[in-house]
Amino acid sequence: MNITITGRKCTPRDSFKEHAEKKLKKIEKFFGSDVEAKVTVTVEKSSQNVEITVNNRGMTFRALERAENMNEALDKCVDTLIRQIRKNKTRLERKMRDTHFVAPIEADEEEVEEEIEYELVRQKRVALKPESVEEAILQMNLVGHQFYMFLNEESGEINVVYKRNDGGYGLLTPDAE
Repeated sequence: MNITITGRKCTPRDSFKEHAEKKLKKIEKFFGSDVEAKVTVTVEKSSQNVEITVNNRGMTFRALERAENMNEALDKCVDTLIRQIRKNKTRLERKMRDTHFVAPIEADEEEVEEEIEYELVRQKRVALKPESVEEAILQMNLVGHQFYMFLNEESGEINVVYKRNDGGYGLLTPDAE
């Protein structure tokens, strides 16, 4: 497993890095050793945030947790990721049939309700017009949505702006990998 640990407004100690490697071994057992994990630690006034992003052959899992100390936030984050993986185990196994997903589920592990199918309740066609990012954010706020798809006038690509939990905005752009 390739683990990258980054600190924002702090420098994570070696003991935290060792704890992170130990906890992320739980994630590695689902995918094998060719998984990539990015751990970002942010220190704020009253709490510490840990964000883990796991990438494996096009599949991305992400968890963000807040606690009084880094280790506690890390533990919560790993538990959240494992819950996500187990919840979507059937769908993941279908997508990754070629032995890249080795899902050993032990009998003593907690039961997690497994989703069977997604229910698509509405399909909508969207007319795209060239807009700037600022115009797209304004349009999203005017229609009262959490996200908005638009044709970026600068790049000519389809982009999505969205509201973040921290109150800011995010921009999704296609990656030609």
